[in-house]
Amino acid sequence: MPTVRDVRAKAGEEPITMLTAYDAPTAAIVDEAGVDIILVGDSLGNTSMGHETTLPVTVDDMARHTGAVARATEKSLIVADMPFLSIGVDESASLENAGRMLKEEDAHAVKLECGPHTVDLTEKLVQLGIPVMAHLGLTPQHVNQYGGYPRQGTDPEAAERILELAEAHEEAGAFSLVLEHVPSNLAAEVTDAIDIPTIGIGAGPDCDGQVLVVDDAIGLSEWTPSFSKQFGNVRAEMESAIGAYVSAVESGEFPAEEHGHEETDLEELY
Repeated sequence: MPTVRDVRAKAGEEPITMLTAYDAPTAAIVDEAGVDIILVGDSLGNTSMGHETTLPVTVDDMARHTGAVARATEKSLIVADMPFLSIGVDESASLENAGRMLKEEDAHAVKLECGPHTVDLTEKLVQLGIPVMAHLGLTPQHVNQYGGYPRQGTDPEAAERILELAEAHEEAGAFSLVLEHVPSNLAAEVTDAIDIPTIGIGAGPDCDGQVLVVDDAIGLSEWTPSFSKQFGNVRAEMESAIGAYVSAVESGEFPAEEHGHEETDLEELY
């Protein structure tokens, strides 16, 4: 099983792979495929819970799904996303919420959607033994502030802020950094400027690793962002299988004799 030190050591040496997972069966498949990091993302609000944003996801939701993923895996590093308002409001609550993911649910690290307010928190968490993956660029928990999900770091001032925050979180002890939906040349500059690995999503090819939402990668989502890629078509397979099931039941083909059994001791009841 990789550790955060193993992940850090990969920076600039070999690509890091990361996918999300939210349940035990999916996590087991991702783990067996040899993915370095499984992110139990608050994107489960969109993918699994039917919400339009990640904002309704609670600490209890994240704990429940993190535990399910951790119990099903043996090889991947498990990182738990910290949901909206679970960190940054009160320091003691932030530490307790993050610590719960490791102490009770067997995560190996937490991910924070970052800004100036998370630099000191990152340092404190690391001091307490809670490894931190930072996240800059497009941070979906700010959807109401952004008015959607626009690209970030597209002007010199915004790009400079991202670079400064990346360096500040590295200094605070973060072991890696997710860069989301930023220009590829900015991601390359950040990657070159810091020693911890960068993991991109919509950030071009020059990051130390890549992450996707698993539903997008396997072709389960109805819609995928432009920076994603479908590596399969699970949705079509499911539609075909479920359609075949419905047809078989309606036609009487299923269940057949081999799908049930009779108990001879019950014959006297009839």
